This record gives sequence, C-alpha cells and structure tokens, in this order.
Amino acid sequence: MRTWAKKYFQGFLKLFLQSSCPLCQRQTSEEFCPDCTRQLLNCHLKDPNFLWKQPLPVFVWGAYGGSLKRAIAAMKYENHPEIARPLGQWLAEAWMLYSQPSSKQPVVVPIPLHKSRQKERGFNQAALIAESFCEVTGFKLKQNGLQRMQNTQAQFGLSVSERQKNLAKAFEIGQDFRRLPDAPVLLVDDIYTTGATARAAVETLNQNRISVCGLVATATTAKSG
Repeated sequence: MRTWAKKYFQGFLKLFLQSSCPLCQRQTSEEFCPDCTRQLLNCHLKDPNFLWKQPLPVFVWGAYGGSLKRAIAAMKYENHPEIARPLGQWLAEAWMLYSQPSSKQPVVVPIPLHKSRQKERGFNQAALIAESFCEVTGFKLKQNGLQRMQNTQAQFGLSVSERQKNLAKAFEIGQDFRRLPDAPVLLVDDIYTTGATARAAVETLNQNRISVCGLVATATTAKSG
C-alpha cells in the first residue's frame, strides 16, 4: 500500500474506531463533532468570489483563522488526512452555488508537493481536497497534471519577491498532461496567501499551452472588502 494511501486509511480508522473529533477529542460519528463543525462553518466567507478577478481568479471557501486554521494544521501536521474530505466537500458546494457558469467543465489539478515532502507527510493535502471537490462537482481530476521539481523553502514569513524567487522553476508538467487537455485547468490548494505558488504553477502550464481558468482554495489570508 502506498504511503499516502496508508495514511489516509489510518485516518479513517481513527475516525471509525476511536470516534474522536481531531480538533477537540470529543466523541463523534463524523469527521468533526457538531460544535467544531459549527465553528468551522462560521469561517465560511459570505462572498467566496471576492478574489475572482484577473490576472489570477481565485475562489476561496473560508477565512484562514480560528477553527479553520486549526483544522488545516491538524490535517497537515498531526496526521489527519480525513479532514480533507469535508473541506473539499464544502469548497465544492460553495463553488456550485456561487461560481460563474462556464461553457466547459474545467480539469482539476492540485498544487503538488515535492516528493520528499510528500513522503515525509504521507499525503498531499491539496490532492485529497481536490479528490473530495471532484466527487461533488463531477469534474475530471488530474492528480499528476503538475509535478514539483524543487523542494522549496517554506513560504511562510517570506516577502513577495522572496516567494517568487523561491518558486522559480519549481514546477514542471506531469505525466497526466502528455496530451494537452481539451478544457482549462482549475488549480486546487489548501491555503491562498500571496498567490506566488499559484502564479508559478500557472506560468508552467501556460508555457506548455495549457490555459488556467483559476484557483480554488479552502482558506485565504486575504481580507474581503
């Protein structure tokens, strides 16, 4: 069994055998207890489209803070990949409710982790969110549309120019795009901050004649008007 699949399976075992909320440890039959679910849903933005504008349209589900920040940290750093399922589901439900209709369904591509970082974590949280997102929307998922070629320095705490330099030539086209897609790409990530990572991914796709319609993310640090 692959490492990420093993971690994902272990997460579900925790969910069904221990039946404890990963945020507060109270017993629950779902991924989160009812109280933590309410707190998470309170992080949902009233206008998920407030960043949907050129040059990089971004659709975001919630504000990065409080329970949502805690949930993402638990998912990534405390071995709770099962948290990705509701996050992807909520993101998809918001997309279907608030997004602008398009003539072509996009192809979904998660922002990849470098192999060494994914091996260390056991999974790519963006890929798991993308899986859940596609289950609800019915969009095609291309897990390996992009690959990360450089194990870049963590973006947190870097300036905009430092982030751009850090991500220069970080991505390459993955095996899923040996043939060009017949629809635009919709990128998926867990958190949207300055957009440096997304822009680097878009540049790589555009250089290979693949168009990008935008990015969807579970959370953003940007403030809505």
